[in-house]
Amino acid sequence: MSKIGRMPIIIPDGVTVEIDKGVVKTKGPKGELVTNIPAGIKIEIKDNQLEVLTTNHEKQTKANHGLVRSLINNTVIGVVEGYKKTLKMVGTGYRVQQKGTGINLQVGLSHDVEFDAPEGITLAVEGNNTIIVSGISKQQVGQTAAEIRKVKPPEPYKGKGIRYEDEVVRRKQGKAATA
Repeated sequence: MSKIGRMPIIIPDGVTVEIDKGVVKTKGPKGELVTNIPAGIKIEIKDNQLEVLTTNHEKQTKANHGLVRSLINNTVIGVVEGYKKTLKMVGTGYRVQQKGTGINLQVGLSHDVEFDAPEGITLAVEGNNTIIVSGISKQQVGQTAAEIRKVKPPEPYKGKGIRYEDEVVRRKQGKAATA
């Protein structure tokens, strides 16, 4: 059995979890999320706790056990607190501006890059070099942040580019001068 899969998920007040034919619907104060359950996994609710159980001992079922528990736990956390990722822009002339629900990036290219927020994601700008991606789905927040970072990833020589707030960019020395 999976160590993570065995741990129960505590359902906080204000959150309702419904199980219906291989689908778990989680509703909370911030919204609603749906998680699909693969075959071989069974879910039970007992006393405001949700337990993820396996119905057989196949290799794929064992692999899915901890995964499904983590996905359901992420939906419970998402509908209560939400998720947030912060991106920093490092470089001379690198700027970001709010443009409706999206953002406009100036990252040293010959043109400005406009990025529209997908449904369920909020993009906010602090100052002129910080982007905050927030939403209730952990997967969507991470994917959106990765797509914004992909516009201009940090380069190893000067460290210029778009990076996560806590990301450390390993710097290279560069060419040594010949004498």
